[in-house]
Amino acid sequence: MLRLPAVPALRRRAERWAGSPRALDVVAALSAFGLMVLDVPGLAREDNSLTGVTATLVLAAGAATLVVRRRLPWIPYLVALGLMGWLHELTMIQFALYSIGRFRGRRAAVLATALYVAVAYALFQTPGRPLHGYTLSDFLSVVVPIGALAAGVGIAAYRHDLVRALEAERRGAAARQAVQEERISVGRDVHDLVGRELTVLAVRAEVLAVRAGDGAHRRDFEELADTARRAHRMLNETIVRRADRDPVASGLDGLAALARESGRMGSPVRLTVAEEAKALSPLRQTAVHRVVQECLTNAAKHAPGLPVTVVIAVEGADLRIEVRNPLPSAPPDRAPVSTGTGLLSMTERVTSMGGTLGAGPEEGEYVVRATLPAGLGHFGH
Repeated sequence: MLRLPAVPALRRRAERWAGSPRALDVVAALSAFGLMVLDVPGLAREDNSLTGVTATLVLAAGAATLVVRRRLPWIPYLVALGLMGWLHELTMIQFALYSIGRFRGRRAAVLATALYVAVAYALFQTPGRPLHGYTLSDFLSVVVPIGALAAGVGIAAYRHDLVRALEAERRGAAARQAVQEERISVGRDVHDLVGRELTVLAVRAEVLAVRAGDGAHRRDFEELADTARRAHRMLNETIVRRADRDPVASGLDGLAALARESGRMGSPVRLTVAEEAKALSPLRQTAVHRVVQECLTNAAKHAPGLPVTVVIAVEGADLRIEVRNPLPSAPPDRAPVSTGTGLLSMTERVTSMGGTLGAGPEEGEYVVRATLPAGLGHFGH
């Protein structure tokens, strides 16, 4: 007898699977096969070694390789080249080039597209091969754009994913930073309140020790005063300093990783960090990291493919953060992941530390410039 409680569980499992990447890969494979199977009658006529059934099986096997397109996108790509040379089947190559661009990035997609065009041109020039019947105009207007467009869409999706990941990381880092700042605030409040009571206790114990003179309790009062002072020092070390050095907060050491991530999105970063900046307090280093992170996210969304220059400098008593990138010749479409609050959050962060921030176009470039007290004469903010 069927147990009804199992039905909702199966439904939830099916829903989870339907939203998984593996399900999307299966859908891609089925879509490619559905499009290629429309060519089966023509394939059976052109190649005497294939019947309608065998052609369908060959195409199904080729489309099935798209299931591994995320981990091994070169496998469906090589299969697609084989199908193109054997059966003049161009549908599979579109899915394969898109997958390479989508999951391996721009360089791999450009290489794969160039190889595809070279193979297609060789088939075009070879007598008796499927593409030999094409004119050069057909080749340039049909065969080449098929690969270029598929790879281009894949590259755009890859870049969009990186922007989304960077945006998610920025939001996560902001949430962690908010928790860290609250932790520091609570720690300092505890330090001020409890520390004051411990100080009063130490002073009272010293007064009682003096009043006791050479009595039996003098040493006890002195030990109580020493204990209160040690507790105060331990409180300061445990709550305040350890909170300020929390390893969760990102500092200048994380800027190189941000630059590499931006470079993978097609926007190379020239990063310059003054040696003096390495002496900044953890809170100021975190502020630098967050401002640069937000600027690189905005550059990737609004000026994709253009270089970015990042300069972190200490000028006297001030810390200067400057991020600039060329303005694009044509404004790109607004990225759907844009929240529109990045500049506001940067401004609030900098002004909360006694600094100023300005952003806007300057002589063909978009420049974000922040100045705040370096605070190198003391620890912390």
